[in-house]
Amino acid sequence: MILQESGEMYLETIYILLKERPSVRAIDVGEYMGFSKPSVSRALGLLKESGYVCSDKDGYLSLTESGTKTAEKIYERHTLLTQMFLSLGIDEKTASADACRIEHVISDDTFSALKKHFGQKK
Repeated sequence: MILQESGEMYLETIYILLKERPSVRAIDVGEYMGFSKPSVSRALGLLKESGYVCSDKDGYLSLTESGTKTAEKIYERHTLLTQMFLSLGIDEKTASADACRIEHVISDDTFSALKKHFGQKK
């Protein structure tokens, strides 16, 4: 299934939160993203139906294998694009915001080329 940008953002948020803490609930996702409870509930329901997210009986969230793979891909794009923009002298807030927008639309081929080019410059 092809995810829309918002679904990718939710997966990336869960991934980031799980890197920072041992457990994540829907309320944590909402607070991090600044979204309302109903919005988060709806999005998580769709991600669960699509097989990207699971929750246990206590409401703790986890990413499925496919959810983890997608979240890691988006997170890698975000971090590398942000680093690239910072190296060009862009301020951190703008670099991160632009990376966030681009990470969802850049093709795999273009991102691979950027990754290769950036890696060679290090």
